[in-house]
Amino acid sequence: MTSPEERFAALFDATHRALLAYAVRRVADPADAADVVAETYLVAWRRLEDVPPADQARPWLFGVARRVLANYYRGERRRHALADRLRDGLTDIAAPPADLSDVTVALERLGDDDRELLRLVAWEDLARDEIAVALGVSRATVRVRLHRARQRLLREMTALADEQRVAPSGHVGDGWAPARPEVEEVR
Repeated sequence: MTSPEERFAALFDATHRALLAYAVRRVADPADAADVVAETYLVAWRRLEDVPPADQARPWLFGVARRVLANYYRGERRRHALADRLRDGLTDIAAPPADLSDVTVALERLGDDDRELLRLVAWEDLARDEIAVALGVSRATVRVRLHRARQRLLREMTALADEQRVAPSGHVGDGWAPARPEVEEVR
């Protein structure tokens, strides 16, 4: 009499190529096909006593694989539906601004770490202790990094304001030099 491990190994050796080919023809990604086959053999291992003997085992495994594929497709549909719902709801939760504010422009000029830290404070309303947990650092580190990030944001805001005061033509103000009263403007 053979052990369960030997019986399973023989079953696998006799059927794995055919099952893999079956799965590859039914999914887009070969990695997904490998997952389907692995799940099929997991069911076979768990129900080894129910696996028919010899030649009847192959069609039984194809039936299991068909049901695993059905579960796979259901899961894919659920994931796509969830992604669609999240995508549709994203604009309701965090609608993109119609025009970029000075703060947004200055924030985008900062490094990734500074942006994330400032967003956790301002947008996610996390306390320093919570930020420390989220970032995996100490509260003191958060305090120092937050201070530095705020200073850099202030510098960027100041630089942005300076850029807006000086028009591209080099004139101060709105870009137009004041008209001299003795010279009539040509329009």
